[in-house]
Amino acid sequence: MARQVRAEVTRASVLMAAADVFLRLGYANAGLNEIIEQSGVTKGALYFHFSSKEDLARGVIDEGQIRLTTGMTSVSDGPTPALEALVALSYVAIEAASADPIVAAMLRLQHEIGDYQGTHGNVVASWQQGFERLVTRALEEGDILAEDDVSATTLSTFLLGSLLGAHVVASATGAFDDLPRRMERVWYFILPGLVEPSKLVYFRQFASRRLLR
Repeated sequence: MARQVRAEVTRASVLMAAADVFLRLGYANAGLNEIIEQSGVTKGALYFHFSSKEDLARGVIDEGQIRLTTGMTSVSDGPTPALEALVALSYVAIEAASADPIVAAMLRLQHEIGDYQGTHGNVVASWQQGFERLVTRALEEGDILAEDDVSATTLSTFLLGSLLGAHVVASATGAFDDLPRRMERVWYFILPGLVEPSKLVYFRQFASRRLLR
């Protein structure tokens, strides 16, 4: 038991150090030696848990996904109306990344590695499923206008792509601090195509209130 606890502590130390180095230097410029030095573990201890830099990066993605999913689930599975939950979810990742370097590193690594794979599969595919469930519920609740030629799958794919696109551009241009305002602008321009005019002001204000948090 004591050996298992030590192994878990070592793995956590490596992941935290790796997240910091990946955030500061990016995947291409990050070196395992610097991660080893910062984590305070031996090279053998690092390679016991991770076979390569890529394997370590995917470990950070996995851990970041676990932490982010906890926050996202509390929003998506709660009693909040589905469209409000969709708006809130777009800010959850920003808020989590601001508070947790492993989540921030996960988001950067996904963009830099380019295939959005952790060690357990495609991260974005799981987000897609969650968005589709919320879009379906928002249609049933009447907050998203139903269009005969637009399915919940198509609409959720569009929404997720728009929101992820804001993350990609912010990451690529070093403008992550401006991402909350950009996210509010994304919703400002998308909402008129989703809701009936009588609800537009409310949902735009809802998105703005999330920004102010």
